[in-house]
Amino acid sequence: MKRPESRLLKIPLTAALTTMTQIPPAPQASPPLVSPAQFLIDGPEDAPLTFAFAHGAGAPMDTPFMTVFARHLAAEGLRVVRFEFPYMARVRREGGRRPPNPAPVLLESWRQVAAALEGALEGSAKLAVGGKSMGGRFASIFAAQRAQQGQPLAAVACLGYPFHPPGKPAALRVAHLKDLTTPTLIIQGRRDPFGTDAETPSYDLSPAIAFHWAEDGDHNLSPRKASGRTAEQNWRQAGAALARFLKAQI
Repeated sequence: MKRPESRLLKIPLTAALTTMTQIPPAPQASPPLVSPAQFLIDGPEDAPLTFAFAHGAGAPMDTPFMTVFARHLAAEGLRVVRFEFPYMARVRREGGRRPPNPAPVLLESWRQVAAALEGALEGSAKLAVGGKSMGGRFASIFAAQRAQQGQPLAAVACLGYPFHPPGKPAALRVAHLKDLTTPTLIIQGRRDPFGTDAETPSYDLSPAIAFHWAEDGDHNLSPRKASGRTAEQNWRQAGAALARFLKAQI
């Protein structure tokens, strides 16, 4: 009796290799850009709202300006989490000066910060985002993206929004602000070279956006001596307005 022949599937080596190379690679998570271990936190852990607070382009998260607002909100029972974008974290480690990261990196940093904070929120606690100048601008872009994805954040707060570069009023950065649906507060100096109180009415901004104007304030909300006011006065009044706004979103 003849044994049945074994039937082997013969695939040429080149074909086998081609088949293997066509297998799609496993999706990779975005590399970590911001470490929660480096967060600077003020306020109670069980606060009903956490405010993620980003720095501006040229200064870190622990400037007197950032600290005043963080501590004011913490005294009002809110939690404030400050962080640094990758370029500023590198400046802190190595010294010197560096330009801000490209927009995609800044937005991915916001996504990672929000994911870390939302994963730790308890019960009905909410997350709001904002920042100084560039930090606030990209917070508002991130909030607009989240709203479009059906995952709106509680609020946005921008302190010194850079509507345009100084001396270039036609180079506007407001496209996403026209349809923004997330409640937003912009705290702006009346004579801010990045956008004054005389310029903003022409920007056709979303009705979800409200303003608090710092009298005679510049980009840091600081007034001139001749005004009779002080930076501390403007910061204190702006901090009170910011606290009222955030509490209204709880």
